[in-house]
Amino acid sequence: MQNDFEHAGNAPKLSDQELLDLVQKQTLKYFWDSGHPDSGMALERTHGHFGSYDIEHTVTTGGTGFGIMAMIAGAERGFIPREELKERMHKICDFLEQSPKYHGAFPHFMDGRTGETIPFSKLDDGSDTAETSFLMMGLLCARQYFAEDIDLKDKINTLWRDVDWNAHVKNDALMWHWSPNAEHEWADGLPINGWNECLITYVMAASSPTHGISRSVYEKGWTQGAQFDNGDEYYGIKLPRGPEKGGPLFLSQYSFLGLDPKGLSDGQVDYFEQNRNHTLINRAHCIENPNGFKGYNNKCWGLTASENHEGYNAHSPTHDQGVIAPTAALSAFPFTPAESMQALRYFYEERKDDLWGEFGFKDAFSDEHNWVAKSNLAIDQGPIIAMIENHRSGLLWNLFMSCPEIKLGLNKLGFTSPHIGQALKLDPKIKLG
Repeated sequence: MQNDFEHAGNAPKLSDQELLDLVQKQTLKYFWDSGHPDSGMALERTHGHFGSYDIEHTVTTGGTGFGIMAMIAGAERGFIPREELKERMHKICDFLEQSPKYHGAFPHFMDGRTGETIPFSKLDDGSDTAETSFLMMGLLCARQYFAEDIDLKDKINTLWRDVDWNAHVKNDALMWHWSPNAEHEWADGLPINGWNECLITYVMAASSPTHGISRSVYEKGWTQGAQFDNGDEYYGIKLPRGPEKGGPLFLSQYSFLGLDPKGLSDGQVDYFEQNRNHTLINRAHCIENPNGFKGYNNKCWGLTASENHEGYNAHSPTHDQGVIAPTAALSAFPFTPAESMQALRYFYEERKDDLWGEFGFKDAFSDEHNWVAKSNLAIDQGPIIAMIENHRSGLLWNLFMSCPEIKLGLNKLGFTSPHIGQALKLDPKIKLG
């Protein structure tokens, strides 16, 4: 991809639409130009390290799912050739098909050359259902986008239908991890209880046409989380779900790259309101700046999981280390368009060369600690492109929500959405496990 503006400081004043084009196109280089040469998968990061792993060959499953959605947005806008993206999708699917899987699910990290599992930790050496759900969300978007390619559709359907979500249910909850090592099979299992980034994991598990979980698993697992219901007000803004002051902003972003929150309700909560309010509370905290961190204001805001001056952490109003991540405000564009544009113009026009680089904005920065990340991360870059596109056109929302299985799965869990319509009458051949 051509690099239109290498340095923000050299760029002319851009209109809002021109700036959004530029940010999407430049950020897309992370996935399009720097995908792993053997597998096409997304690299976990560009600099630094994760333990002792070789970052040149460590690819991420969830980040690849986000990257697929980002590349679809890029193809639709003409930033990359559609036919070449189709070829990339075949390459990714062929690699995934021959890679080790665990009850059909994928690990968090893989070797981009061989598909070999790279353990996330000593006990997390098998499947990761959250990362698998992010990957499948992206693959289903690709299936819908390239509907004319029957071979690609069959490859994606095989991967999707082979995931045995029920094999990851224990004590009436979906488990985050499963290990093939009998000595610690469930040692790092972690029941997925709401509220966190894994609503999509339960939706995917319920929507499976072959191994779908029951509604009771969703109700006994996800909805029974200690931080599921909230209802308190912060800065005069009511937060229906989640931890105190909402937690990191990725909680309202990852699941909703594909799930359209507009009109999405479980009968108690409107999810667009949930995500908008979560974002506004996060921004209000940065404006109040109770810790007195340097640089925080109404245009410099956004706390989420990111790199920091000490390594990596999940930043939030209740765990604030003075670190701002551009992905936080930019991936919130559908919920807070005016506030996110204000942040974008600050990041691009005022921060100039210390924050803008080859792959768009650096992962994070801290004026308090006089620090700017050298790295970019797939799970932070992908949502920027995808959520800006959802703000602009709703493309990824429309693709994902057009999947018959997803309509039926949401209906099964008791959700309502303008996308569901007559879901049960869409296709009598589509059944849920």
